[in-house]
Amino acid sequence: MNIHEHQAKDILKEYGAPVSQGIVIFSESEIEEKIKNLKSQEVVLKAQIHAGGRGKAGGVKLLKNDKNLIQEAKDMFGKNLVTHQTGPQGKKVKRLLIEEASKISKEFYLSCLVDRESAKIAFISSIEGGMDIEKVAEKYPEKIITNKVEIKNEGPDQKEINNIISVFEFNDNQKIEAAKLIKSLYKILLDKDASLIEINPLIVKNDQRILCLDAKMNFDDNAIFRRPEILRLRDLNEEEPAEIEASKHELAYIKLNGSIGCMVNGAGLAMATMDIIKLHGEEPANFLDVGGGATKEKVAAAFKLILADKNVKGILINIFGGIMRCDVLAQGVIEAANQVNLSVPLVVRLAGTNFKEGKEILDKSNLKILSANDLNDAAKKIIEAIK
Repeated sequence: MNIHEHQAKDILKEYGAPVSQGIVIFSESEIEEKIKNLKSQEVVLKAQIHAGGRGKAGGVKLLKNDKNLIQEAKDMFGKNLVTHQTGPQGKKVKRLLIEEASKISKEFYLSCLVDRESAKIAFISSIEGGMDIEKVAEKYPEKIITNKVEIKNEGPDQKEINNIISVFEFNDNQKIEAAKLIKSLYKILLDKDASLIEINPLIVKNDQRILCLDAKMNFDDNAIFRRPEILRLRDLNEEEPAEIEASKHELAYIKLNGSIGCMVNGAGLAMATMDIIKLHGEEPANFLDVGGGATKEKVAAAFKLILADKNVKGILINIFGGIMRCDVLAQGVIEAANQVNLSVPLVVRLAGTNFKEGKEILDKSNLKILSANDLNDAAKKIIEAIK
């Protein structure tokens, strides 16, 4: 789960990290009144959307704190921003952050994340702050330093902290501030079940103090049930409507840009299904894992979700019955198909528990279903069918 920059900064501030003073605008009617609380002569106006690249799209502006600020804020509110992370459809700006501007001396990059391979917390440091870290990694990999820290209650020790911040060449006072920041990031990651905290840029101001100028946080969806204070920060306006609907039925769903809808049980099998569709020259329209113990109601919900995507030209159902029985899946598909107008080709590959019974149910349904013997056969048939 993602949250907005202003929400991430509130959490940072709660844990003692240095952030800019600012106000959050939730409606156009608030702008004039809330701006009165800003004391700085220069401010930064920031669109709050769940995507990077806002500055290049006109979503970040340095402005004088005067009448022009009110107009600029009104112009940005409701604007549709298109960045490299939003896709061509863009995202509508429904909240703003206005912060006191900072005089920047140096810019750095700092992040921490869960490194699943090593079961440690990885801190990433770079002197290339303010840039897309992916581009830095591609062009200047030597400028990215990774330090992995064992998970422990007391957090990273002084030697580990020194390794993390060594690339920044801080003075003694900055090292003390940076050490506090490192411990704060580590504690937030553990306390809040965050999977990523990114400070880009981390700046040194003209007065030589350090400041988190921008912040991004991601949280583990699987732990949200025990973090109600994080769940309250969820902004449904920033999420794909189909993914919101999927979460109501406990379906693992991610919308993609292809034309073949996929319904699979098991994340690994779902990935393999998507790969083989691409191997045969087409693109999957989604990742959808109905899970091992799906009910027919859950399957029906998944089927409707796929059909709601106007880009879908065909559907491939690939189920290996283990805990989930193939006859249950077949009943769910029939119920969903009878409730909607099934006008696209459907290929089904069943294997495992009760697959014969499932196939028989589908054969007797009078639905136009193509049966497949294996995954490769299924991919070929659905691609031929949509052509």
